[in-house]
Amino acid sequence: MEYPFKDVERKWQEVWKEKRLANATETSAKPKYYVLSMFPYPSGALHCGHASNYSIGDAISRLKLMEGYNVMQPMGYDAFGMPAENFAIQHNSHPRFTTEDNIAIMRKQFNIMGFGFDWDREQSTCRPEYYHWGQYIFKRLYEKGLVYRKKSFQNWCDDCQTVLANEQVEDGACWRCGSSVIQKELEQWYFRITDYAEELLDFSGVIEWPERVMTMQKNWIGKSTGTKIHFLLEGSNQVIPVFTTRPDTLFGVTFMALPPEHPLVIKWLESEAPDSPMQAFCHKVINEDKISRSAAETTKEGIFSGRYCINPVNGDKVQIWITNYVLMDYGTGAVMAVPAHDQRDFDFARKYDIPMKIVIQTPGKNLILEEMQAAYTEPGIMVNSASFDG
Repeated sequence: MEYPFKDVERKWQEVWKEKRLANATETSAKPKYYVLSMFPYPSGALHCGHASNYSIGDAISRLKLMEGYNVMQPMGYDAFGMPAENFAIQHNSHPRFTTEDNIAIMRKQFNIMGFGFDWDREQSTCRPEYYHWGQYIFKRLYEKGLVYRKKSFQNWCDDCQTVLANEQVEDGACWRCGSSVIQKELEQWYFRITDYAEELLDFSGVIEWPERVMTMQKNWIGKSTGTKIHFLLEGSNQVIPVFTTRPDTLFGVTFMALPPEHPLVIKWLESEAPDSPMQAFCHKVINEDKISRSAAETTKEGIFSGRYCINPVNGDKVQIWITNYVLMDYGTGAVMAVPAHDQRDFDFARKYDIPMKIVIQTPGKNLILEEMQAAYTEPGIMVNSASFDG
């Protein structure tokens, strides 16, 4: 017998609606349970991916209702951004009209599928009663010095006319339209999330999330404990600050690695011929995917800048290389390279015949530079480090 879903489901959905089973009451004595799923973009109608995603939250909501909880499961729409605007442009309309039309379609689809949302609490991020709170929070953060403007290179899709997160760039193309993504220097607002890094890390032990999700969050916060060290640019009074988690290897620095986006490199490029090898290399690397650039398996590439800096502890002249494996997003954007004790630096130094210097020896068995097949990154005894030897 065929299941008459149209008749059965429509009937019971009307009963649920009449009895307001999905509406949370503020005066209930039952224990509260809040279920919130990610808001969809109203840049079109719902598809099977939406049905799959929202079925998870709705199943939890139904279970908690049967267990006697006062469940609140609202729904809203992430409607204040590029997807909604681009949809309107493609349909030769205004985003206000297309967005509200799409919201009406989505609401109808949600109801046909029988999701138990509390429609009295529906939100849309493009409506003033919602976004004025975002403006209020931004203003408060600004007053506390927790937002600032600065220039930096961003993933840019010229077709969508928008900045993209690293995760939205797929094989060098925009995840939405497939156009090539370039790097564009833009002035943008930034939040000083680092001021809350410790608090966020402390709180991460309280939330009951899967371990892989917690690891992703901790990596995103990106706490590193280390030291800022100043190298003097040869022939000038300019200092290049470097952040390192291994100040014990400072005597082993044999080159400095800068990304093409570094302010110093951008300045040097101004005096380079348009067709110079340095211009070509920097242009190529800047437009590469940032995630793949920093991946361990990515081939390390670079070009010597023709410039040097001075190691502050021993006065050594240190070559400055422009590389593809250093990013401006980490530390100060400059890396003091110690190839004998860092694998990425080791691979790079071998490729470009840059000298290496052992400054950490294995206990009981001395490393021999000519025999090393990989960087030594384990604990050991300091050598070739002046008064720190031993």
